[in-house]
Amino acid sequence: MTAADALRSAVERLRAAGIEDAPKDARRLLALAMGIAPDRVTLHLADPFDAGMAAAYEAALAARAARQPVSQITGWRNFYGHRFRVTSDTLDPRPETEILVAAALERPFVKMLDLGTGTGCILLSCLAGMPFASGTGTDQSEAALAVAAANAESLGLQSRARFLKADWFAGISGKFDLIASNPPYIAEAEMPGLSPEVRDWEPRAALTPGGDGLDAYRAIAAGAGARLMPGGRLILEIGPTQAGAVAALLDAAGFDRPEVRRDLDGRDRVIAARWPEAAGGCGAT
Repeated sequence: MTAADALRSAVERLRAAGIEDAPKDARRLLALAMGIAPDRVTLHLADPFDAGMAAAYEAALAARAARQPVSQITGWRNFYGHRFRVTSDTLDPRPETEILVAAALERPFVKMLDLGTGTGCILLSCLAGMPFASGTGTDQSEAALAVAAANAESLGLQSRARFLKADWFAGISGKFDLIASNPPYIAEAEMPGLSPEVRDWEPRAALTPGGDGLDAYRAIAAGAGARLMPGGRLILEIGPTQAGAVAALLDAAGFDRPEVRRDLDGRDRVIAARWPEAAGGCGAT
């Protein structure tokens, strides 16, 4: 049997399991089984497929047929030009979140706070694009913090990034010129409608705060001003129907200049606001 034979069978199997993008997933998992880069699969389709590869492919396909995300099976995900380790303890980095990183990098910053850091993909991508900056990533999950720290080391950013266990701003001192977050924002009523890959395999606490999905934004809006330098920015990922509600929370908390960014599908995806220049205090406290 060749790798091409194994791939054809795998595509049929994943399609039968209801996998939407079966060919793409089958190729990624084939690369894993063969120990090659995904973009090299075509060059190796005529290669013999030995027993060890077949066993590894079978295990990966069984996991995918059970709707485990490909990134959890392979252990990594590309995001903003970097490779990030992914586990079941972290949210799978989404392409839409790259819009937040791009917005953050539009202006210089020297000290960043990433709330609910997960894999660290937001913080570390921002630091990679701002070589003079340092940052702190927080999370309530110690397992997620360990993943983020490992990603910082693999990207050579461990000297500029630190990670702390914290519930939003609890225990956070000092002031920052950039605060970013992709917080849990899915409403409780929306959870049953999520795909099995998300609903059954990703950490629930990273997906929803319960209720109307806005509790994280309420906490961030209430606490961010005390931790921002004058003129500092707050950049948040939001659900596609939440721009108005989140903007109102930020306006009530004293922020100005809210701006909504849309994703490639035209949906509201990121909201950015600035803390007024007249706010007091600057630097570490």
